[in-house]
Formats: sequence, C-alpha cells, structure tokens
Amino acid sequence: MKAVVIGEPSGASIETIMTVYPRHKAFVDMFTERGEVIGIGPFTDLGNMAIFRSREAAEEFVTLDPFILEGLVKSFTIRDWNDGMLA
Repeated sequence: MKAVVIGEPSGASIETIMTVYPRHKAFVDMFTERGEVIGIGPFTDLGNMAIFRSREAAEEFVTLDPFILEGLVKSFTIRDWNDGMLA
C-alpha cells in the first residue's frame, strides 16, 4: 500500500516559497534517492501532493520537510492509497 500526502497552501507568496525551495528540494532528493518518492509536486493553487512507497516514509517526510516546518503548508493529510487495486 502506498501513501499520499496532500498539503494545503498557507497563502505564502511564491517569493517566500522560493526562498525555502532549495532546502525542500534537497530533502525531497534524499527521499527520491532512497526510492521512497513516486511523485511529488504542486497544484495550481500552491497546495501540493506527494506519493510515497509506504506510510512510514510519508510520516517521516511530514515531520522533517522544510515547507511544513517553516509554515508554507497550512495543513496536510496522509491517506493510504491502494494504487488502483480493489480493496
């Protein structure tokens, strides 16, 4: 089972987001190199989504991600995902 993190935007400006982005990107790259991230990116409203190979990876991510720690994500939800398989 995979896990999806859906983040709600905080209303921060794109300029503020871009000042934190290098730290966030380095953090994402670490998870990607470990093979934990399947897909990640922003929505048009500056919210975001990330798909992880496991709930454990998603939970670790949300506790350390600079976007979350520095208030650029107002709130987030972790949802288990069956990846197209019927339950």
